[in-house]
Amino acid sequence: MWDTRDWLASISFGWMDAGREKKSGMGFAVELGGAVRREIAVALWVGPTKAPNRGVERTQRRRARVPAPHRTGMDITWITDQIGVGGGIWNATNMAKVAEAGVTHIINMQQESDDRRLVPPEDPDGPAIEVCHNPTDDDFEPKPASLLRDGVEFAEKALKDPEAKLFIHCAAGVHRAPMMALAVLCCKGWDLMDARHLIEDRRPVADFPDVYVESVESFLRGE
Repeated sequence: MWDTRDWLASISFGWMDAGREKKSGMGFAVELGGAVRREIAVALWVGPTKAPNRGVERTQRRRARVPAPHRTGMDITWITDQIGVGGGIWNATNMAKVAEAGVTHIINMQQESDDRRLVPPEDPDGPAIEVCHNPTDDDFEPKPASLLRDGVEFAEKALKDPEAKLFIHCAAGVHRAPMMALAVLCCKGWDLMDARHLIEDRRPVADFPDVYVESVESFLRGE
């Protein structure tokens, strides 16, 4: 709670003839017996004396959709040197951009689109990227441990190669992909809250519904 000393206010009162009254950008006027009383209040915020709250700043950045320096043209946010989170690929042109970004492995959490049609053998001209099609609906319902386990096992195998780059995505990179990335980071030894804050800081549009976080927690407990 802010101390009242954080505010400075001044109020001025005055009388003027109704015939001379003009409109102003502030205040209000009340006509009383041929005269006009004008009251104007001005408040100036001089700021708190407390240290900034990083949690509040993080939330404000997400709401403001502040661009992060870790973004690339194909909506890939690099959470770590090897793990990226982002939105849908959708077509061969974008898949080529993903390959140009150095991606070697993909976990696709979308039901809406299957990336396997954009790489060999279905598309012989597509880039040689390994795809884990791990679809789920963004329905704000609990997610089964098997869904997260499939993604984590694929990620762990891929990331054994220090040159590998893993792209985890859904349609918009807001809910499902961040949830999967959270599970992957935790299985790599990250504390859950630290991993969540890392994802939020790197990708401000990422959002973690409680039910998805609880799904990750249940998976980590082996439930």
